[in-house]
Amino acid sequence: MSRSNSYPGLLRWTLALVLLSALSCTTDYVTGKRTFSLVSESQEIQMGKESDGSIVAEYGAYDDPALSQYVSNIGQKIARTSQRSSLIYTFRVLDSPVVNAFALPGGYVYITRGILAHFNSEDELAGVVGHEVGHVVARHSAEQISRAQVASLGLSLGVMLSEDFSRFADAAGIGVQLLFLKFSRDQESESDLLGVEYSTKLGYDARRMAGFFKTLKAMSAESGQGLPTFLSTHPDPGNREVRVNTLAGEWQGKVAYQPLNINPEDYLSRIDGIVYGDDPRQGFVENDTFFHPAFGFQFPVPSGWQLQNTASSVTAVSADETGAMQLTLGKGTGAAAAADEFVSSSGAVVSQRKSRTVHGFPCVTVASSVKSDTDELRVLSYFIEKDSKVFVMHGFASAAKYDSHAGDFSRVMEGFNKVTDQSVLNRQPQHLRIKKARAAGTMRSALQALGTESGALQEMAVLNGKTLDDRVAAGALIKTVGK
Repeated sequence: MSRSNSYPGLLRWTLALVLLSALSCTTDYVTGKRTFSLVSESQEIQMGKESDGSIVAEYGAYDDPALSQYVSNIGQKIARTSQRSSLIYTFRVLDSPVVNAFALPGGYVYITRGILAHFNSEDELAGVVGHEVGHVVARHSAEQISRAQVASLGLSLGVMLSEDFSRFADAAGIGVQLLFLKFSRDQESESDLLGVEYSTKLGYDARRMAGFFKTLKAMSAESGQGLPTFLSTHPDPGNREVRVNTLAGEWQGKVAYQPLNINPEDYLSRIDGIVYGDDPRQGFVENDTFFHPAFGFQFPVPSGWQLQNTASSVTAVSADETGAMQLTLGKGTGAAAAADEFVSSSGAVVSQRKSRTVHGFPCVTVASSVKSDTDELRVLSYFIEKDSKVFVMHGFASAAKYDSHAGDFSRVMEGFNKVTDQSVLNRQPQHLRIKKARAAGTMRSALQALGTESGALQEMAVLNGKTLDDRVAAGALIKTVGK
């Protein structure tokens, strides 16, 4: 959870788009031909622009200006090489441990710190960024939205999230879900081709991007947290490693290929020190308690409830999925103002409202109900002032199920308290550390000599794009993880 909270424009734009009844045509920037689309270029650009803030609010921007500028510089070079070079592109590094890269319509491209940690050269980075730029150039998101409309699939809010939950769930999360339209195999293949084309024209070795697919396949499947993995949002159309290798060779023959011959050590030096894995500073669960060291608060987590922590909210859902709780930063200058804003924006009918304290923090509690088209939602809300911020906690369920969850709602909100445990307050994330192999040998022996524990050897080998049996020269740079 971060210090910002915003609401997306993507949902509004998508819902407007599905109401369109007239078909339109736009230019295919790759082929130059006219193609069917319900999304105009101006709508596509506005959709991405309005949704960018939602993505940053949901996942957070990684706080490393030099690394962000480095990624942006490479992205802008690739964009200028593309068939859609006049579009204004924005490249961002997200503070997410998940290995992923994705693009919004209209020129917004996102790279996670998780995927940066797994690249082993600038060539790999350029290839993947080129792939994402390819999705933008070919307008693949616009194509998928248009196809969904024609097929009468719709992209209404109800498809992505229940109406009741949507009234209180952080809106950025809804926008994010709408972004992840599955691309077809043909679209993935086209973006692979474009990524190879762009990176090769700039002198990058696209065969290294093919090698990165091998790294991805070696990774353990990640699920249930934050962004989907790269392979989840980019379905594997056959053997991409082989195909991209072939395409790289073909494009190197088509252009006057002049390899940049960038030393891989340069890239490794740039990611030395990057946060690796989950950042406990932004919240973690331990002993049935959620702790947030950066904000200095804690609250209990009910047994069996599934919790998801993002940059903008902490959400917990009951095991039977009939009750939910969410914590966000509130709007307004104090608890009373935040409560007023909630009641006004949600249309809630207040049955009880009190001003009191929770563990010494000024608090306004509100019990209310909200009617939907099909049911009545009952809500318990706490608006708690701490350190010049207002933390908003909602617990909600249908009228029929509310009583079965009311006890959990109350215990969690009454349990909001200041963190005093110094071991929690001082908890630090793991960082990528680049070290030199002490002697020639295998990756296994090199990692062991650098102090890697046996249980982490396979993970570290994959991180380095190697197997444990691959040979390593003395003095070779190796990724390790430590404080």
